[in-house]
Amino acid sequence: KRYYSYTQKHSRLKVHFEHSQASVLKFITMGIDLKAGGRRVGHKSSMKRVKTNNPYNKLLIKLYKFLARRTDSKFCATVLKRLHMSKTNRPPMGLHRLSKYMSNKEGKTAVLVGKVTDDVRMLDGIPKMSVCALAFTENARKRIEAAGGECLTFDQLALRAPKGSNTVLLRGPKSRAALAHFGHSVTVNNPHTHNSVKPYVRSKGRKFERARGRRGSCGFKI
Repeated sequence: KRYYSYTQKHSRLKVHFEHSQASVLKFITMGIDLKAGGRRVGHKSSMKRVKTNNPYNKLLIKLYKFLARRTDSKFCATVLKRLHMSKTNRPPMGLHRLSKYMSNKEGKTAVLVGKVTDDVRMLDGIPKMSVCALAFTENARKRIEAAGGECLTFDQLALRAPKGSNTVLLRGPKSRAALAHFGHSVTVNNPHTHNSVKPYVRSKGRKFERARGRRGSCGFKI
C-alpha cells in the first residue's frame, strides 16, 4: 500500500512506503511555494488583458495592435500603449495648451490619447488646427470647428495616417492635487523623507499634527 502526505510546516514532501516487513521514509526538498508568497497577485499588466468596458476603445485597441504589429511603427505602438492606460494616466488637455503646442506646425495633426477640453480663460480665437482625440467636450468641438479646424477620431486617423506621418503626439499634464500627499514613510535612518509630503489634516494650527512624533518633548521628533 502506498500513499502520499504533505507537510506545510517544513515545505517538503514525505513519501511513505509501507511494506510487509518495514517502511521507508524519504524526504524530498521542494522549492519556493509560489502560491503562498512567490507571486504578485492582482497585478496583471493591462497590456495583456483589456480592462476597459468601452466598446469603442476595445475596437481601437484591436486596430492599433494590428497596425503596431504589421507596420513596425513606433507611433502606433505608443498609441496602443496609451490606449491601455487608466483614465488617471490619460489626462485631458485644454485648448490653450493645445494651441500653444501646435503653433508653427501647419499641416500637422495633433494626436492626444485623451480628452480635449475647452479653456474659458482663452478669450482670443484659437488657430485652425486638426485634432485627433478620444473625446471632445461640446464647447471645445464647437470652437475648433468654428476656427476652420477638424476633430478626428482614431479610426479616421488610421485611414489618413496609418504610420502616424505628419502628426504631433501630445500628452496632457499629469499634475493632480492628490500627488501632493504621495511620499515615502519616515524612517529612523532618514527622518526627512516625509518633509515635502502634504498631510491629510482638517486644519493647520496648534491642535493638529502636534502629537507624539511631532514634538521634541514627547518621545522623539521627526
